Amino acid sequence: MALYLLIFSAIIVTCVFFNKFSGKVGIPVLLFFLMLGLLCGSQYDEFASQRGWIVGDISTIALIFIMFYGGFGTRWKSARPIAVEAGFLATVGVALTAAFVGLFCHFALRWAWLESFLMGAVISSTDAATVFSILRSRKLGLKNNSAPLLEVESGSNDPMSYMLTVVMLSLFSGGITAGGIVWQIFSQIVFGAASGLVLSTGAVFLLKRISFQSNGFDLLLIIAIALVSYALPDFIGGNGYLSAYIVGIVLGNTEFPERKSLVSLFDAITSLMQIVIFFLLGMLAIPSHLLHSLLPALIIFVFLTVVARPLAVCGVLLHFKKYPFKQLGLISFVGLRGAASIVFAITILTSGVTLQNDIFSIVFCIVLVSIAFQGSLIPTVAKATGMTDTGEDVMTTFSDFSESAEMSFGAIRIKETSS
Repeated sequence: MALYLLIFSAIIVTCVFFNKFSGKVGIPVLLFFLMLGLLCGSQYDEFASQRGWIVGDISTIALIFIMFYGGFGTRWKSARPIAVEAGFLATVGVALTAAFVGLFCHFALRWAWLESFLMGAVISSTDAATVFSILRSRKLGLKNNSAPLLEVESGSNDPMSYMLTVVMLSLFSGGITAGGIVWQIFSQIVFGAASGLVLSTGAVFLLKRISFQSNGFDLLLIIAIALVSYALPDFIGGNGYLSAYIVGIVLGNTEFPERKSLVSLFDAITSLMQIVIFFLLGMLAIPSHLLHSLLPALIIFVFLTVVARPLAVCGVLLHFKKYPFKQLGLISFVGLRGAASIVFAITILTSGVTLQNDIFSIVFCIVLVSIAFQGSLIPTVAKATGMTDTGEDVMTTFSDFSESAEMSFGAIRIKETSS
């Protein structure tokens, strides 16, 4: 036990120092932990087969906090003007992306129909925590409400991807009728949304009326609320991730003591959860399988980045007639694949379905390339498309932003040529 605690502590300390280093060189810190997990896991090839279920459960818990913080850290005042567009991107956009990738896998790679669309479902959502981290760390102000649009979309599109994955796995198991599929979709959306609204109402009632005598108990209560917001709807057949996101966005925009300090705490917790997921993904991956899956993964990644994601974004946002093509290009590029795709791939790994292709290893390679390539190039693409705005404070899109403070401090450098 002591050895495991030392290793875990060393990983966290490494995270803190490497995060500072990654900000300077432009390489996302999660890439390091993905490779670290791969290095550790390469010594134990039996890890994936013997501990997949445990890893799946741990990853699910980690994704709960990531989804909850996706809502909790979003400032509704900034998100409201683009909520409709973001909602369509998170639902219709995800479905279109999954469909395009599924068709490509079937016709171009000659995969079976079900397996093709399962691949599309798993990889169709974008990563919220990585987008949040890049925008915050690089202080990347963007024009025309691009930052809140990206944040709300990436924070809310995982439930749709999860629902599509569940439906495809049900089709693999057989014995499900068309009516059963319709009911599954209905229950996922309705029970998930209803649970989120009911639980958030109850949580707000508690937080506004309970006075904590000791610091830290408010955090424990919020953690419990986040876990219940997933567990309850999942128990009755609803979408737990959708519920967790709804509860998060309601609580994050409700005034109660220590709310803003909790944003910073959940930011740290979410970073730790991402580290856990990416490290476990590396532990589960088998290097020999990755080499075999690299070529199809690169082919799917290129199609996803150059064709599927842009078509989905344009298909949704062009109807609103207020987004120029350069903005559509930036939004299309900031389609990072990450934690959710990993968790859904682990779900497939532990589901027992028989596949002709190693979807888990393919998703690993896609996430690896997405983080390394897209993540590091987001600031460059933003400048190249002319979408950066030095007068726009990206922090206004997060719920810990204080615009009503009586006094604020800033610093500017006055040079000899300054007016």
